Amino acid sequence: MKELINKTKKLPIRESETVRRQIDDRTVNLFPEMSENPWLTKSIRRSAATSKPGKCGLTTLELCAGAGGQALGYEQAGFEHIGLVELDKHACATLRLNRPQWVKNRIVFEEDLNKFDGSPFKGADIISGGLPCPPFSVAGKQLGSLDERNLFPAMIRLVDQIRPKAVMIENVRGFAEAVFVDYRHSIKEQLKKLGYVTGWKLMNASDFGVPQLRPRVVFVGLRSEYAGHFYWPEKSLTSPETVGAKLFDLMAANGWSGASAWREQADEIAPTVVGGSHKHGGPDLGPTRSRRAWASLAVDGIGIANEAPAPDFLGMPKLTVRMVARIQGFPDEWQFSGGKTAAYRQVGNAFPPPFARAVAEQLRTCLSKSRLVRVAG
Repeated sequence: MKELINKTKKLPIRESETVRRQIDDRTVNLFPEMSENPWLTKSIRRSAATSKPGKCGLTTLELCAGAGGQALGYEQAGFEHIGLVELDKHACATLRLNRPQWVKNRIVFEEDLNKFDGSPFKGADIISGGLPCPPFSVAGKQLGSLDERNLFPAMIRLVDQIRPKAVMIENVRGFAEAVFVDYRHSIKEQLKKLGYVTGWKLMNASDFGVPQLRPRVVFVGLRSEYAGHFYWPEKSLTSPETVGAKLFDLMAANGWSGASAWREQADEIAPTVVGGSHKHGGPDLGPTRSRRAWASLAVDGIGIANEAPAPDFLGMPKLTVRMVARIQGFPDEWQFSGGKTAAYRQVGNAFPPPFARAVAEQLRTCLSKSRLVRVAG
């Protein structure tokens, strides 16, 4: 293992602090017109109430719920789910497996979002979700509105039908690029006609404790009476753990003699976990460039392992689905339904729960303040 460590060259792409600063710079310069991001950043003080789920009295309908990463974040922020819509059967099974009460209440809907009827959900406080990324991803053709997988029109239709207090949608960094400026403006204008103030912000999961370089664009829409109380979440004051620190116990679970040396080599946060799509992608950690970045952490990015390395294992280990899930911010008790490929795809495409929680807590504070203002008035 020591020979492997000495021969593995660190790549410039893994200089995480430099990359993070570049992302921060892009966030500042991305939208020269203030109308695309009308809100400032501000920290919130977590109380005992905000640490306990189910205590805030606010509800959310989640679109394209996937394996439940965003749902977990909202649950941790105290929101109650009144519906979760997802087309993939394995992801729906995952949601039902982990939350029996969702099965009892029959709120997991295995449906095409384009055909989903939102009328029974009038009164929901928030519509949240992670719409399909391939239409906007730099790894694809970036067809945007012309891509059959683009579900922004379905989201706008449901907002019109339900009229929630707030909307929160996450997507890949590519959505924020100049090529889609007209499309972002179109979404803004459509929601403005419905009475919503909208904003977009590029943030990184590592800013909220996730040990991964995972930039994501977060879109928020608020009815005009609530818009004045919202702030984007502030970065965590502590840095995320390294891959080695985060995964050491899992990597050493079968008694691998090289686990300690590996932990020292895996001394940075992870590159972006790539889940692939139903059209492309299998149980791999990403394309060639991603695999090179993983190799600099002494991780074999070609394929996913079924279990941790054996005691006498030699070479670079592969990650298991559970290891990738931990890098994504999922708690260890969260289970994933389906075979290895299906489970990995769910994990790789998820919105990290700590990231989702950070935004959800800001929305909770915003809507709660608005309620207090109305009562006081």
